[in-house]
Amino acid sequence: LWRASFGIGRWQSGQTGWSFMADRDAPTAADDKYDLVVVGAGPAGLMAAEVAGASGLRVLVADQMPSVGRKFLMAGKSGLNLTKKEPESAFQAAFHPGEPIARMVAEFGASAVMDWATGLGQAVFTGTTGRVFPEVMKASPLLRAWLTRLDGMGVEVRTRWRWTGWANNGLEFETEDGRVNLPSKAVVLALGGASWRRLGSDGAWAGILEDAGVSLAPFRPANMGLRLDWSDHMAPHLGQPVKGTKLSAGGHTSRGEWVISARGIEGGGVYEVSRFVRDGDPLFVDLAPDLSEVDLAERLAKPRGKRSFSNHLRRVLPLSSVQRALLMEWGRPLPEGRALGQLIKALPVPVQGARDMDEAISTAGGVAWEAVTSDLMLRQMPGVFVAGEMLDWEAPTGGYLITGCLATGRQAGLGAVKWVTDAE
Repeated sequence: LWRASFGIGRWQSGQTGWSFMADRDAPTAADDKYDLVVVGAGPAGLMAAEVAGASGLRVLVADQMPSVGRKFLMAGKSGLNLTKKEPESAFQAAFHPGEPIARMVAEFGASAVMDWATGLGQAVFTGTTGRVFPEVMKASPLLRAWLTRLDGMGVEVRTRWRWTGWANNGLEFETEDGRVNLPSKAVVLALGGASWRRLGSDGAWAGILEDAGVSLAPFRPANMGLRLDWSDHMAPHLGQPVKGTKLSAGGHTSRGEWVISARGIEGGGVYEVSRFVRDGDPLFVDLAPDLSEVDLAERLAKPRGKRSFSNHLRRVLPLSSVQRALLMEWGRPLPEGRALGQLIKALPVPVQGARDMDEAISTAGGVAWEAVTSDLMLRQMPGVFVAGEMLDWEAPTGGYLITGCLATGRQAGLGAVKWVTDAE
């Protein structure tokens, strides 16, 4: 059991993770005064709280879930890909240089994220693809260390506090002990996008901001699986990974691994090109990316003898059983000769659409960039800042998402510190 005091109450470990247990006889937060209230305890919100706490501000973090960082912990189940170590130009390209987030990531990018993690006592390593992970391959040790740091700064945390808007010059929350009105000199909203509702990102905040006149872009799924119908012949291959291929859409390619599921295709390789498919570009798969059309033509031209055509393909082409199954599924009736080689290099994938938004890793859409200042303060609402997936940006998985959330959280935190300091 790990436990640390956060003002009124304590943190407790349970089957669902770390949760804050409020003392029943404690006064409500409405009796306290805070310089900054952060709504949302994901990576962006906690980073904003860290920046503000380090500057000496009195900070409260409120989250609607029973424990903090739930999506962060979910990401950690697959190893917690914090960032990606690669040339700066390539890293920046993932964030679309024309968007303001590129500047924030330039100021707090891969190196800064690695230094931040090691500063929390969590050693990191870089995989063969440049992806950076904690050595323990888990999110929970890093989150515990982060919460301990925040505790040392005097940052307080409340869970099971659902934000419902503003009233009486304060933030309104629904809590287990009734409604709470909380005044604050500044606010950082870091409420996530509109996917993974069960982890707290339900997008319900959009209606509140829209009613306040904030410009929003419609939510769209990002880093999501794609829907396809399979013939009965693909049943033996459901759940299998597809390796050694290259996916292409809209002039962008991915050599990442992906998976055949009962409802389509998903996985890192798919996510890297999914936004372009979502926006209308066709998807193609190169089943033999390390061979040219000439190489394939030479192999296919070898004498078949008495072998069947399918056995001939199995003998002369370096394709796995799942790759051959995909060729038969999407390419029949197969041509012969050079045309078959061309098909293998650019096999059309008959995508029927994106998977549901709530199943997506992240979402595009949200608060439009023109609605915020360079410090991420809402132009319609002075003193209110936004960070993380609430903003209209998207980046592929592979470390970019967490880095972007941390970078925008840092920027919003810096903006809030400046706002409070200038007002004093």
